[in-house]
Parts: sequence; structure tokens; C-alpha cells
Amino acid sequence: MQSRILSELAEMVHGVLVGDGSIVIEGVAPIQNAVPSELTFLERADRISLLYRKCKASAVLVPTGVTPTGFSSIQVPDVLSAFEQIAVFFSPPREESIHGISDRSCVHHNVRLGNNVAIGPFAVIEDDVELGNNVVVHAGVQIRAGSQIGEKTVIFPNAVLYRNTVVGNRCIIHSGAVIGAFGFGYDSSQGFHKLSPQLGNVVIGNDVEIGSCSTIDRATYGSTIIGDGTKIDNLVMIGHNCKLGKHNLICAHTGIAGSTTTGDYVVMAGRVGVKDHVHIGDRAVLGAMAGILSDVEPDVRLVGIPATPEKEQMKIQIALQRLPELRKEFKNLVQEVEKLKATINNK
Repeated sequence: MQSRILSELAEMVHGVLVGDGSIVIEGVAPIQNAVPSELTFLERADRISLLYRKCKASAVLVPTGVTPTGFSSIQVPDVLSAFEQIAVFFSPPREESIHGISDRSCVHHNVRLGNNVAIGPFAVIEDDVELGNNVVVHAGVQIRAGSQIGEKTVIFPNAVLYRNTVVGNRCIIHSGAVIGAFGFGYDSSQGFHKLSPQLGNVVIGNDVEIGSCSTIDRATYGSTIIGDGTKIDNLVMIGHNCKLGKHNLICAHTGIAGSTTTGDYVVMAGRVGVKDHVHIGDRAVLGAMAGILSDVEPDVRLVGIPATPEKEQMKIQIALQRLPELRKEFKNLVQEVEKLKATINNK
């Protein structure tokens, strides 16, 4: 087990030590889980009360200028980056478990391989595939004909990339993801459901991450596009011909219907549902379970089903909570009106 005194950790992250620098630190943990001999972190000054609720850490990483009572601390401008650096020191990531090309993989003779490519057992790499430098393909992955994988991309076990899929550099594709499956589009004019043409593909930009068991359908024609830097959580469904902008964040269980487009830096929280053929503007934030039925302007925050601006939705929810009371008041008013009508009629 590695250990360092607090002053050494302060030097490591170029922080300001406040308190006892000789404290021995053997690991890191969040506030609620930390034990003696561990370092924890406080991301924001307005949450300092969390430290005083039975936090047992020996020291704390805090924003510059914050000095918590009763704790030795390291002050830094960027708490999360510093904490990550220290956490990696105590728990360095394991080196990649596969090297070279497994003799139990199936690699077509016409595959073009860059330098230092690793392919695990039972992976299948079909005809005319190109793998860039330092690509890692784990066990059981299938990459179908004509696909291109950019440099330093990692594909975890049992992911499937259909034909002609294009993946950029430094991407991460997690286990069970399916990229380029047929889109859910049918011609029903002849009394049965005839599958639409599936002549397009999926194009994924650089620095994209795709979570476990997420699916991105191929375009009918052209390409389904995922912009640079976009991060897709587990169990996300993206329909055919969608075009997502750069640096979107798409959380778990979100479903995006076909031909939807988004701008840059869009956030979709868990279980968002987006109708087909709508556009989501730059930097829009869609709250959990929002139902999007029409275009969304840039820089708005929407919640609810159907989605409305956040403040308006809060008013709706408050009104809904009062419905039993309002119903009772309404019944009383109806009774009063009936009494008044009866009095007038008797005169």
C-alpha cells in the first residue's frame, strides 16, 4: 500500500497546505465514505457543512481560500482535477490486458492495421476494415466489412459495429454497444411492413464515448452522425439519420427518434424522449424524463411531459399538488352557487 504525507500531496498538485503536513495519507474517498488516513474533497464552499456530518477523513482538498475548521487541508483552484491526480497516484489504472493480435481472433487478410494494434480472442474483423495506430479491440468484438477505426480508440468486449461504420480517434466504445444496426423505418402502404432501404452508415467523431448496450442506427441514406466530444451513457437509443452536435451529454435510457438534430453542448438527462425530425438548439438542457415534441431553442432548460421551460413546469407541479384541495374548494363553490340559485328561484 502506498502512502504519502499531506505536504507531499500538496506539492504533487501545486496546492497550498493549511494545517499539519505530516499527516500520513493512504488513500482517497468521497466525504461520506472516507475513513481516517484518507483524503477527501470538497468541490464547493457552499457544501462545507457536509464535512461536519461525521466525516472521518484525515484531510480534505478544498477550493482556494476555503479553510474548514478541524481539518488539515490542501487548497487548489481546481478541486476535481487535483483529486483525480491524487486518486490515480494511489490507484493507478491497470495496463491494457491485451497486446498484439490473438491467434484465436479472426482477422480478414484484407484488413489494414496501424502500428501497435491489439486484438483480443474471438474478435472478428471483416474484409476491408481499417484499424488506426494503437487501436485496442477486446474479446468478442465484431467489426464488419468496410469499417474504419481511428487511432487510440478502444472497443470493449462484445461490441458490434455493422458494415461501413466510421469511428474517429480516441473514442471509447463499451461492451454490448451496437453501432450501425438497421433503422426502425418501414413502408406500410401495401398492407405489410416493408423495411426501408439501409444504404447509409454511422459516422462517429473524435473523442466520443458510447456506453454499454447503447445503440446507434445506420442512416437510410447518408450518415447518422455523432459529433466530436459527445458522451453517450449506457442504454441510450439513437435513431437513423440523427445528427448530434459536438460535446453533447446524453444520459441513460434516453431515446432519440430518427432524423433528430442537435447543436453543440446539449445535455439530455436520464429517460429523455425526443420526437423524430426535431432540432435541439445549442446548450439546451433537457431534464430527466422530458418529452420533446417540437424544436427547442438554444440555451433553454426544459422539463416535463410535454416539456416546458423549467420555471413554468415548477408552477405546474405546485398546482398539481394543490389539486385535491382545489377540487374540494370547487365542490364547495358549486354547492354555494346551487344554494344561491335555489334562494333566487324561491323569491
